[in-house]
Amino acid sequence: MPSSNKQKPEHKAKSPNFWLKISRPEFLPANSASLIIGLAWGFTLPISDLFGGLAIPLVLAFAVISLVGAFAAHINTLSDFEIDQKDDSKKELVLAMANVGKSKLKKFMVFELTLSLVLLLALSFIEGKLAFIFMWTAAVFLAYAYSATPLRLKSRSLAAPITLMIVLSILPVTFVTYAFTSMLEWAFWLFLAGQAITVYGVIVPAEIRDYFSDKSTGTVTLTVRLGLVRASMLGLVLLGVGGILCTTGFVLKLSTTSLPILSVLLVVMAAAYFYVLSKYWKLLKLSRQLNNSRGQASIEQEIVDLSAKNPKWITIVTQAIVFMCLILLIAKII
Repeated sequence: MPSSNKQKPEHKAKSPNFWLKISRPEFLPANSASLIIGLAWGFTLPISDLFGGLAIPLVLAFAVISLVGAFAAHINTLSDFEIDQKDDSKKELVLAMANVGKSKLKKFMVFELTLSLVLLLALSFIEGKLAFIFMWTAAVFLAYAYSATPLRLKSRSLAAPITLMIVLSILPVTFVTYAFTSMLEWAFWLFLAGQAITVYGVIVPAEIRDYFSDKSTGTVTLTVRLGLVRASMLGLVLLGVGGILCTTGFVLKLSTTSLPILSVLLVVMAAAYFYVLSKYWKLLKLSRQLNNSRGQASIEQEIVDLSAKNPKWITIVTQAIVFMCLILLIAKII
């Protein structure tokens, strides 16, 4: 006689996977990129103390930006939980959040912030730079304000892209760079402007992916306000302009090294940008087709499926920038 006891899903055995899912590991390369970018632009010779002047600041800076990045991902997952329940493409994320639990996640977020603050104070003491505390405070506030109520900047049109560029690019890259030098040149700021614009440019498809669910729930993102066609065009323009500014910054900086010829390797970065731009062009064409078809469901799904691949595009563009930063670092050392 078959047993009447039903087997329960083995959620406990898979709990590490749930924590990994709600931490949005697809964005981890961005934190690693900030570390390498900051090191490449901030590194200067000679270094009097390899351990205290390079290794310790490098480890502490990476730990701080990674912990703040994890906090930002967790507050976003927590704040969007009810909305994500209505989005079929986020079933795994919703399941993970439900199994971890809000209370447990909130406690872990307090731990993340506390640990990051301790490490931040250690870095500030070693480097003698109080500006680190200002940057950390700004990053934590904006990370919280972006997702959580009452501000919830992600639903406030123009405030959303500005916040993302500051939190995902300007603050972490400047934070790491400042750990190694107080002299931030014009070439750096030009590059950083391009990188910040690129960061939002590669995030636009994520908003396009969420366009239909955001619109149905009344979440007014910049993409919802602009509409799919204009949002796709915005992504194209941002990525193109960002690429040009990054390239110009690299050329100017490499020209001050003993190996300016290494600028020729920028063709690698250009190839990465053109590849992603081709995907954006396809999104633009699909958006125009959707307008002409008056909301055909199959085209909507095609737009969602294509834009859902943007973590891959983020990785491609990010790694291309990291590659050029490694070239810059080599040019400084040789």
